[in-house]
Amino acid sequence: MEIRIQSIHFDATEKLQAFIEKKVSKLEKTFEDIQTVEVQLKVVKPSTAENKTTSITVTSPGSKLFVEKTCDTFEEGIDLCVDSMKVQLTKMKEKQRNK
Repeated sequence: MEIRIQSIHFDATEKLQAFIEKKVSKLEKTFEDIQTVEVQLKVVKPSTAENKTTSITVTSPGSKLFVEKTCDTFEEGIDLCVDSMKVQLTKMKEKQRNK
């Protein structure tokens, strides 16, 4: 599984990148066939609350899943995105199993 982190309008710290990789790597436990995971971090309006948008795109054979959350911190956004992605991956896995 390849993890790509893209930070828009700012530079992500090493600590943040390590946190993202740790959390995102747990998605493989839910679904084994993940090829790439793209994480986009974006600061919308620097002066407002809840201005950090986090999105995760998971590519697996035959499908692409997307989740986007806006929160106060990127860590919170990553947690919420990973949780939502786990739900989507579980549903996709069940659909494949039923075929």
